[in-house]
Amino acid sequence: MAGCRGSLCCCCRWCCCCGERETRTPEELTILGETQEEEDEILPRKDYEKGRRYEAVKWMVVFAIGVCTGLVGLFVDFFVRLFTQLKFGVVQSSVEECSQKGCLALSLLELLGFNLTFVFLASLLVLIEPVAAGSGIPEVKCYLNGVKVPGIVRLRTLLCKVLGVLFSVAGGLFVGKEGPMIHSGSVVGAGLPQFQSISLRKIQFNFPYFRSDRDKRDFVSAGAAAGVAAAFGAPIGGTLFSLEEGSSFWNQGLTWKVLFCSMSATFTLNFFRSGIQFGSWGSFQLPGLLNFGEFKCSDSDKKCHLWTAMDLGFFVVMGVIGGLLGATFNCLNKRLAKYRMRNVHPKPKLVRVLESLLVSLVTTVVVFVASMVLGECRQMSSSSQIGNDSFQLQVTEDVNSSIKTFFCPNDTYNDMATLFFNPQESAILQLFHQDGTFSPVTLALFFILYFLLACWTYGVSVPSGLFVPSLLCGAAFGRLVANVLKSYIGLGHIYSGTFALIGAAAFLGGVVRMTISLTVILIESTNEITYGLPIMVTLMVAKWTGDFFNKGIYDIHVGLRGVPLLEWETEVEMDKLRASDIMEPNLTYVYPHTRIQSLVSILRTTVHHAFPVVTENRGNEKEFMKGNQLISNNIKFKKSSILTRAGEQRKRSQSMKSYPSSELRNMCDEHIASEEQAEKEDLLQQMLERRYTPYPNLYPDQSPSEDWTMEERFRPLTFHGLILRSQLVTLLVRGVCYSESQSSASQPRLSYAEMAEDYPRYPDIHDLDLTLLNPRMIVDVTPYMNPSPFTVSPNTHVSQVFNLFRTMGLRHLPVVNAVGEIVGIVTRHNLTSEFLQARLRQHYQTI
Repeated sequence: MAGCRGSLCCCCRWCCCCGERETRTPEELTILGETQEEEDEILPRKDYEKGRRYEAVKWMVVFAIGVCTGLVGLFVDFFVRLFTQLKFGVVQSSVEECSQKGCLALSLLELLGFNLTFVFLASLLVLIEPVAAGSGIPEVKCYLNGVKVPGIVRLRTLLCKVLGVLFSVAGGLFVGKEGPMIHSGSVVGAGLPQFQSISLRKIQFNFPYFRSDRDKRDFVSAGAAAGVAAAFGAPIGGTLFSLEEGSSFWNQGLTWKVLFCSMSATFTLNFFRSGIQFGSWGSFQLPGLLNFGEFKCSDSDKKCHLWTAMDLGFFVVMGVIGGLLGATFNCLNKRLAKYRMRNVHPKPKLVRVLESLLVSLVTTVVVFVASMVLGECRQMSSSSQIGNDSFQLQVTEDVNSSIKTFFCPNDTYNDMATLFFNPQESAILQLFHQDGTFSPVTLALFFILYFLLACWTYGVSVPSGLFVPSLLCGAAFGRLVANVLKSYIGLGHIYSGTFALIGAAAFLGGVVRMTISLTVILIESTNEITYGLPIMVTLMVAKWTGDFFNKGIYDIHVGLRGVPLLEWETEVEMDKLRASDIMEPNLTYVYPHTRIQSLVSILRTTVHHAFPVVTENRGNEKEFMKGNQLISNNIKFKKSSILTRAGEQRKRSQSMKSYPSSELRNMCDEHIASEEQAEKEDLLQQMLERRYTPYPNLYPDQSPSEDWTMEERFRPLTFHGLILRSQLVTLLVRGVCYSESQSSASQPRLSYAEMAEDYPRYPDIHDLDLTLLNPRMIVDVTPYMNPSPFTVSPNTHVSQVFNLFRTMGLRHLPVVNAVGEIVGIVTRHNLTSEFLQARLRQHYQTI
């Protein structure tokens, strides 16, 4: 045969084998059932050394995050103690002098001067970085859930948070520093592995590791756990907190790293605090910022027990009451937050500062007046609980030294002033360990005043935590219950410290609705494992009671911000819906080969994070391929992609003795039907052809338009992959394109390191100067797209869609039918509880 240039040939109806084999691409060989033999092929081998180095660096970074978080806690604790001692030292001496001279108004003015100054500084820092307001736990929870809150993990946020909580706590507001520690640890975890900051643009290191959102979320999880561990001295509780409240994706390796990070933070803080306060470096005696001390009955009281089985009934009742009080607290705070959103936030920022100063003014006056007027003189206890270790001795000294004797004779103390005129941690220790009695009236008044002021304070424009105020408020409630049981019912065996602890757990559980992590945190803080059962029972009852009325305080504030937070699972009735019921069918997409003007138009007119890469299904593709190079490139890419899938399906169907369906099956069927025409036409071309229904003549270089008709908008689109907005912007910035007169192979290629160089803050398309780029140039996005993202069928149950989306940490989930055509996309918004409820109501209406 002349076609074989004299070489030995053998032809049949299926193929033609010549001495010189016709060169075909791997895709063509696959669809024809042939294999391409490559001699001396070297299989790629995994670089184990690089993998070990990556893992070692990750462990070192996790350790550094823990150490830095511990040092942040040390800084906050040192200066809070310094400012608080300065303030109370001046005011207390003034009160003692003025109580005899009758100039208490001057003492009040001194206290107002300190508190208003500190709160004013805290408010100014929040004006610099508004995200620093509050505890930061709702924002961190959203971030770990997969929602990017702008500015939440920036260095400037960390500085404003740390300095702001320092001043707000020293300013006498009913806030705690433990909640913001969680946020601070998260910022350290997000920023330290990057070795760069937008606030310090000139300081950059060439650190090629951890340039992905998943790595960053893992480090933020470790930082949040380290913050809890540093705040409460509870590394295991911190790990469980990060698991329970935050991360949507978890594995065993991450558990070890988070626990190691928490341990590093705890012992770093413990080492320095023990050395600074006791002078004995290397003795670990102060595990966290908040220490509950050792719960121990007095040696003189033989009938005393920490708790008995009969007390569990009282603990359950306290859990119910704590849940009711927590639900009331959350309801009132939600109303205040809505009021602020309507009437305070829209006004100039100075109004927020004035509100913070107003709260500080009222709080200071209430504290001063209540301490001077409402307190009762109570007899001091002659027995003291002095343990054998220096830490318990320090706790006892703190309890005794923090007793206030305002307007009381010798051997007596002012119970209200002892609670109000001390740092909140000292007041908690008083309620836990003070043998002297507190008047039931004093405890009731203290609880009511503290409850209302703490509810008003949480939400003002200062960095503020809620753990310590809730613990103190609940401890007063528990101590009140113990006093009533002792004095009016005659139960002399009960230990007041235990009831104060259970009351603190009940109220805190009713407010935040945490169970597993909070149980372990309280057990680690008390260093008493026998409290495990009563704490767990109380927290469970408090959570169930509170959940009957509303959500936890953090979930409420997340909802007020409108953040699409995903729960752990969907409701059972949601399985009546399918992916096609909740997906977004109105797609904005790009083509494999797209003009620059089209990409710029898409990026500037949408805010989507990712775009499907598709090709249109046309009936007259041969004519298009002859006329336009751009359209020809797209059609060739689609056919090569279908060839690959057809080959894979053909092998799979042969091994399983089944037949592929839809588009791929049609291609194979057309090959068999065209055997009689094999001598006239090229066999491969027959297999590539398919009979399409004609669709509107729209070109791939046209941007999707809102003016399209329904037929144009929902025409079949073959799905090839997903490409991110950041990737498209990077390609435009670096001028990755080719002209229509060139082949797509002439387009420059970027490495992964070059694509991720601007991570995590890629340029904004609106800030770019693209005048130097020719809008008619073409960008080939196929080397940079994800060709195999997670996809679901339109008939997939919503519960399966939800579990896949949440557990894999996805942001987009394409819905692809059986023939490989994308029919919609599922985003986080489509899986929120509110959206699913609305779609379920529509589903019931159509039945």
